[in-house]
Amino acid sequence: MAKIELKHICKKFKDETVIENLNLTIKDGSFTVLVGPSGCGKSTMLRMVAGLEKLTSGEIWIDDKCVNDTPPGLRDVAMVFQNYALYPTMTVRGNIEFGLKNRGIAKGEREKLISDISEIVGLAPHLNKKPQNLSGGQRQRVALARAMVKQPKVFILDEPLSNLDAKLRNQMRTELIQLHKRLGTTFVYVTHDQVEAMSMGDEIVVMNKGVIQQADTPMKLYHNPANQFTAEFIGTPAMNMMDVRDFQELEIQSSATVGRVGFRPEQALIGASDAVEGYDLIGEILTRESLGAENIYQIQSRSGIFFVKTFLAPLETAAHVKVTIPYEQLYYFGLNGERLRGVEARASAKHLATAGGR
Repeated sequence: MAKIELKHICKKFKDETVIENLNLTIKDGSFTVLVGPSGCGKSTMLRMVAGLEKLTSGEIWIDDKCVNDTPPGLRDVAMVFQNYALYPTMTVRGNIEFGLKNRGIAKGEREKLISDISEIVGLAPHLNKKPQNLSGGQRQRVALARAMVKQPKVFILDEPLSNLDAKLRNQMRTELIQLHKRLGTTFVYVTHDQVEAMSMGDEIVVMNKGVIQQADTPMKLYHNPANQFTAEFIGTPAMNMMDVRDFQELEIQSSATVGRVGFRPEQALIGASDAVEGYDLIGEILTRESLGAENIYQIQSRSGIFFVKTFLAPLETAAHVKVTIPYEQLYYFGLNGERLRGVEARASAKHLATAGGR
């Protein structure tokens, strides 16, 4: 296991700055997920940690040692790529064993390591097969086994599940979580899929344009986003975000200027009783998605289009509905996108009369 520290990291490709003055500590033994849109710098950051990409400036520390000038093979880091990079002419056993042979590990020890690792990842019956005779999930396990057999201090996984179908991705997510618990090693995982991030990581780092937007636990990111980007990136569907001018009848008291108002689709209530205190929006249902236990509605109101998600409720068939957002479930953001806290809001008397007399 090892702690990873990135200090004032900067990375440029010619005249383009991809990462600038990035600081991050990845805890020893954590499952840390780097998440963000394509081109945000997350894979570049991983490659720098692994030694596959040189820093422009800054320092990378692994297990309290600066590794800026340490070759990739001596960093005690194992990397699993998106494309698996298996040797097609070798069997599963050969692929797993290849790195051990290069390190001069004795045959008896190699056999024991291969046997132990193949049992952990469920490859024992497939050791003599070639990669082309394996399923996508089995090839992924070979790539994991090849990394695990090195017994590294750090596992780096760069979008390893993106080539799998939805069902297999769900299965492999569960297996990776169990594998991390079993090994207790530091895992650093890159994905653009926020569902993967929320379900797998105990620490999530949200990135955009080479800048860390927020680093926190999944639930803190969800309930307490630090800015508008994180609020809209985390959650399915994304947080509804509207210009404050669309809430003209919402009386807001704040020491800062509010630019945007947001609310989670699952916190909005369709047809709530008058006992629920909140801001009402009257809208027309544009689309309905029934996902079994969940129903997702796209609704057009005079404040704009927004989404509502309900759980274990009958599908709403009315064309027009009243949607109530409890005041405590409204999020406020400044003109620069930063989250504003300590904001108080209530609907005006005019709005209450228009919305039904509450």
